[in-house]
Amino acid sequence: MRTLLLAALLIPFHVSRVEAASIRQLVEVIDFSGASVSPDGHMVAFRTEQASIERNTYDTVWYVQPSDGTSPPRRLGDGGEPLRHGGVSVGEVAKWSPDGLWIFYRAVFDGRVDVWRAAVDGSRTEPVTRDPANVREFSLSADGTTLIYRVGATREDVVNAELAEYDSGVLVDRSLPLGDNVFRSAYHEGRLSTQRLIDRGGLDHLPLLELAPSRWKAIELSTGTKSDLSPDDVPVSPLTPPDLSQNLGEIWQATQDTGSGRVAILTRTGEGNGLLNRPTVELAVLSGLDARQPMKCMAELCTNRPISDILWRPRSDEVLFTVSDPDKGLGQSIFRWNVDTGGVLPVAESRGEMGGGGRWRPGACAPAVDALICVAAEADRPPRIERVDLESGERKVLFEPNVALARDMAESAPVHLLSWTDVHGTRFAGQFFPATSTGDKPPPLFVVYYRCSGFLRGGVGDEWPLATLARNGVSTLCINAAPYKTDAIERYDTGRLAIESAVDFLASRGDIDPERVGVGGLSMGAEVAIWTTMYSRVPRAVSVATPGISPNLLLLFSLWEDTHLSRLKRYWQLGELDKTPERWRQISPSFNPKQLNAPVLMQLSEQEYRVSLDYAVQMIRTHQADVYVFPHEPHQKFQPRHKLAVYERNLDWFLFWLQDIEDADPRKANQYARWRLMRETNLAMTGQ
Repeated sequence: MRTLLLAALLIPFHVSRVEAASIRQLVEVIDFSGASVSPDGHMVAFRTEQASIERNTYDTVWYVQPSDGTSPPRRLGDGGEPLRHGGVSVGEVAKWSPDGLWIFYRAVFDGRVDVWRAAVDGSRTEPVTRDPANVREFSLSADGTTLIYRVGATREDVVNAELAEYDSGVLVDRSLPLGDNVFRSAYHEGRLSTQRLIDRGGLDHLPLLELAPSRWKAIELSTGTKSDLSPDDVPVSPLTPPDLSQNLGEIWQATQDTGSGRVAILTRTGEGNGLLNRPTVELAVLSGLDARQPMKCMAELCTNRPISDILWRPRSDEVLFTVSDPDKGLGQSIFRWNVDTGGVLPVAESRGEMGGGGRWRPGACAPAVDALICVAAEADRPPRIERVDLESGERKVLFEPNVALARDMAESAPVHLLSWTDVHGTRFAGQFFPATSTGDKPPPLFVVYYRCSGFLRGGVGDEWPLATLARNGVSTLCINAAPYKTDAIERYDTGRLAIESAVDFLASRGDIDPERVGVGGLSMGAEVAIWTTMYSRVPRAVSVATPGISPNLLLLFSLWEDTHLSRLKRYWQLGELDKTPERWRQISPSFNPKQLNAPVLMQLSEQEYRVSLDYAVQMIRTHQADVYVFPHEPHQKFQPRHKLAVYERNLDWFLFWLQDIEDADPRKANQYARWRLMRETNLAMTGQ
């Protein structure tokens, strides 16, 4: 992204609303990842990541700090641009030298991925690998003298392959993402890359030559001497569930104690009853990799609990496990299980996350002998680094660079955890930002459905500025989705009922006006928003960040034949149009866009917008939708200027439809002219 055209970088961004400063703060929140503790347990390394709207890029910085917090963090150096998957930043974890004097990490600079190292005393940072190919993974030898790393095709080979296709034409086969730009269509590893579809359990967009054979290399750190590794010297991959006996059940997480060789596992059990995953999690330990008889945790604190992560406490007989409770808005608690005595003790409890900093799935903290180092965050408090004492449970903030935003949120955007049930008795929980009524009616409501963990910028994908909307008089609610059902109609209707029951619940308390409700979502949340707009009269306006299910999928992925059809059948119970026509008509808005009972704002990524064209174009023509496409964006948008634009337009959209408010900025005149025409069309269609 650093190579964006200078002209694009100089585009002025004007934000006229006073509250838009909060939108900027939401875009430029400092996030954390990569926490790891030194071998002696005295220091912790971590990385910060912050968007820069002016430069339309991200700055990452590596720090070290005493794990007891006796002194502030020391800045070691620039970490380059974040690596990403589907738009989501990949948390890079630093590896420590055995003597604790260096940390090693991958970094992206100028479109190349190398291993760098930084002296813990802050004296220098330097690249280690300097390889013609990007580094995919690396490790250190046990004595710390040798760095071992894996690469694929060289950068020169990738560029030459891209240019050769450009000159001679691109072969259309199933690896080509049909409908995408065929040349350098998205960012990968710091540069615009030509993409291919690769099936790795799902169809991923990955760079050209990604499947080139891997090569392992080694560098002697004292001399810089490089050598190729023979197959016999390739390091053993980290333990994964498939490495264990398949007779142990549905293992979905496993971690090995480096000292004893014991393996802690999480297994899904119970009857699925139409759910994608079995409903119960069992915690157990195996005596070794070849063990067949797990020892289960039988204490009350670890049975029938939604355990989400496990790790070993160093030099102990304890497994530390995290519980993410849906009834508490995915608030997390940490426990320790002594596998010898069977006893379980609570360590700490939070109303938010205490994980590893991941936005979709936070992960585990970094363990030391006497403490955990965690990235903590709540719905109304931004991320920070905390130390959690394993004996007393005492929590101590080590580094909180978002303290000004945290203070601002506490003073002006309080959040409340809500819990309610729908007409079938299904329980839901969500985070509610109440607005103050400015008239004789309660405030309107905006609802986003999917996942609401950690610091809430705008739900999954961070597209709807929840706190800013509340400051502007629109209450907001983020609903955590019910367990994923395999039947799409049941899944969507569960979401619809969650939204309708939440509106009824809040209206019964006088908190919101049920006649002024907006709905939004990304991915499955967008599908629920579209379904709710088709089959409910609740939404007055809708905003989606990804397309709904459309027959265009059949064309765009038709070269994948059974692979894609099996996915359509598994997740949506859809086949070819002539074989499941009624199911298509039930799920997709393509057959009757007028069935959508509210105006729709679509802010879509360039990689995905084509899926929606069969119904989006009709809705544009009939003044039912306003559609925007963001260049070079994957499933979740990440470019800072795009994030700012999406936030600002969503704020404008819902203030217009739910409060009849228009921004006076003259550059938005055309926007409001379209929306007023949409309002006239909507009134004519609904007869309101």
